[in-house]
Amino acid sequence: MARARRRQARGTAATASGASPLSSKASTPDPEAAAAVAQAAETCPGCTTDSNPSPSRNRAAVLKENWICCDVCKTWYHWRCATTEPPASLSEDDKKDYTIDRIDKWYCKPCLEKDPSRTITLKPPARKSDRKRNHQDYASLNLGLTSDPTRWVRMLENKTFKKDSFKRMQGSEVTVEWLEEDEDAMTEPIVVEKADGLGMKMPPSDFSVEDVAELVGEETPVEVIDVATQSASPGWNLGKWADYIELEPEAREKIYNVISLEVTGTKVGDMVLPPKLVREVDWVENFWPSTRKGKGHAYPKVQLYCLMGVASAWTDWHVDFAGSSVYYHILQGSKVFYFIKPTPANLAAYERWSGTELQSAWLGDMVDEVTKVTLTTGNTMIIPSGWIHAVYTPVDTIVFGGNFLHSFAIPMQLKIRKIEIATQVPKKFRFPLFTKLCWYVGDKYLRDLKAPAGAEYPSRVLASLLALADFLVSEARTLERGTDQAKKEVKEQIPADRVKDAAAVARELRWRVRLAAGNASDDEGGVVKTNGAGVKRKRIADDDERPRFKNFKPRRWDNVVEKADEGETRVVKANKPAEDDEAWKELWMEWSTGAVEGDAADAQVKSRTETIVRIRRTGEGLERQRVERVVESWEWQ
Repeated sequence: MARARRRQARGTAATASGASPLSSKASTPDPEAAAAVAQAAETCPGCTTDSNPSPSRNRAAVLKENWICCDVCKTWYHWRCATTEPPASLSEDDKKDYTIDRIDKWYCKPCLEKDPSRTITLKPPARKSDRKRNHQDYASLNLGLTSDPTRWVRMLENKTFKKDSFKRMQGSEVTVEWLEEDEDAMTEPIVVEKADGLGMKMPPSDFSVEDVAELVGEETPVEVIDVATQSASPGWNLGKWADYIELEPEAREKIYNVISLEVTGTKVGDMVLPPKLVREVDWVENFWPSTRKGKGHAYPKVQLYCLMGVASAWTDWHVDFAGSSVYYHILQGSKVFYFIKPTPANLAAYERWSGTELQSAWLGDMVDEVTKVTLTTGNTMIIPSGWIHAVYTPVDTIVFGGNFLHSFAIPMQLKIRKIEIATQVPKKFRFPLFTKLCWYVGDKYLRDLKAPAGAEYPSRVLASLLALADFLVSEARTLERGTDQAKKEVKEQIPADRVKDAAAVARELRWRVRLAAGNASDDEGGVVKTNGAGVKRKRIADDDERPRFKNFKPRRWDNVVEKADEGETRVVKANKPAEDDEAWKELWMEWSTGAVEGDAADAQVKSRTETIVRIRRTGEGLERQRVERVVESWEWQ
C-alpha cells in the first residue's frame, strides 16, 4: 500500500505539470503514466458510473488502462469509454478489427456532432503471410549470440575451473602499509569474509531494492541489461525495476540485471563508505580538486555503485574500464566469479575475443586457466587492475561496490585503456575524464617531487609513475605536432586550473621520476624498461651527449667563432680545503674575492676568458650571440 500511495502522488504531480502520459495520440500508453492520469483525474469525460474505475480495482488492472486522445479537442478518454460501438462509416471488415492499435484518426463524440464530416479512420492492415517465420534477434546474431539467457549456465556445467587459492585477509590487514611493503599486494584478488576492520560503511542487511527506489527516486532512469543478449533494455526507471524485482522468479518474462547505478549524492550514497584503503589510494578521492566535485561540476563518479541482480543473471567476460580496481561487498545474496589472470597472452586473447564473432564462444577455452570464486552475504572482495572476469548470480542479490584508479598499477591501467581503444569500446562505457584525471595526478606528484623536503616513494610507485609520465609526454607530443582535431581533443582534457604548460609538466615529471629512481638522464631517444624493483634504462648514443628532447630540433648556426684569451695570474689568501671537507662549498664566494681572513695559505689563481660568437639567419634578419665565460684555476702553494 505504501508503494501505491507514493506512485499516486508522483502521478498527480506529473499530470498537474502538463506532462503527457502517452507516447502517441492513439496508442497504448506507458502503464505507469496511464495510472498516474487515472488516479489524478479519477475519471475521463466519457466515464459513466458503471465504467468509472472503483477504488477496489486492483493495481494491475489500473496499470493496464488504455487511453486515447481526440485529434481536435485533445481530450483524453479511456478506450473502454470510447468504444461502445465502431463508427458506421467503417466497413464490415474494419469493424471487426476496430482496436486502439489500428486507429489512425479518432474524434470524440462532441467533436463528431459538431462537424459530421469528420470520420474516424484506421491504419491499413499490415501485409500478412501464411508462411511461418521465426523471430530473430539480429543484434545478438551479429555477435553469434542467441536469445537464451540460460545458455551460460549450461556452458558452465561442462567446464573445469582452477580451485580458488586467493588470499583471505582480515579487514585490519588491508592497509596502505601492506600495499607498500608486500610486492604481491594487489596483484591478485583478495577476499575479506567479514567487513570488520575495513573502515567501510554499508546500509543495513535488510536494505531492499524497494528502499533503493524510494531513496534515490522512482523516476530515476536506470540502465537495465537483458541477460539473454547482454545489451541494454530501454525505458527503465527505478520504480519499474522495483516492480520487476517484486515478481516471483517464474513470473519474470526475461532475466534482467542492473550493474551501473551510481548513487553518489543520493540518500543511498550517504549510507555507503568505501574501505579505508580504497579511499587512501583512490585518484579521484585524492587528486581531483575538491572544489570541482559535486553539483555543477563534471568529475568521475565511479566510487559508489549499487548492483541489483536476479537469480540466473549473468555478466559476460569483461575488464573494468581503464583497468580500474574494484571493491565489491555482498549486502544480500551471492555471486560466483570466474577470473582470468591478466597475463600478456590472456589479455591478447581477450582483445581478440572482445566485440567479434568469437564472443559467442567461451573465453575460458582461449586462455591458460579460469579460477572460480564464490562470495556470499557479508563477503568483500578487492579485484586488482586488469583481471578479466565474468559473474553469475545464483539468487536475487544486492551488491555495493566502486571503481578506483591508483598509483601502484598505472602500466596495467594504461594497457587496458589501449585495449578499449583498439576494440572500439564506446566512450560512454570508458572511465569518465580519464586523461584529465591523469593530468591532475601528474601535476600533484610533480609538485611533491619539487618540494624542498622532497618525497620518497616505493620502487613500485616510481616504476608506475614513469608509465604515467610517458603517457603524459605522448599527450604533449600530440599537442605539439598532431592533427588539428587531435590537438583539440588533447587540449580539452588538460585542466587549465592546474596545468599551465602541459609539455613542461609532463617532461619535468618524467625527469624527476627517473631522478628519484636513480637515473639522472632524460633523453627522449632512450628506451626505458621498468620492473617491480625499479627502473632500468638504456640510452641511444648521440654525437652530442647532452640530454635533448626528441621533438626539439634547434636551427643550425651559420657561423661559429671560438677564441680563448689568457687572463691574469694573482695570489690570494684562502684556506685550502681537505679532500673530504665539504666546507669549501660554503666558502666558495669568499675565496673567489680573496676575502677570507685569518689562518689561510697563499693560493695562485689563473684565469682565462673564453668567448663564443654565433650568428644565424632568422625570419627577421640576423641573430648574433656573444657568450663569454671566465674560467679560474686555483693552486695552493
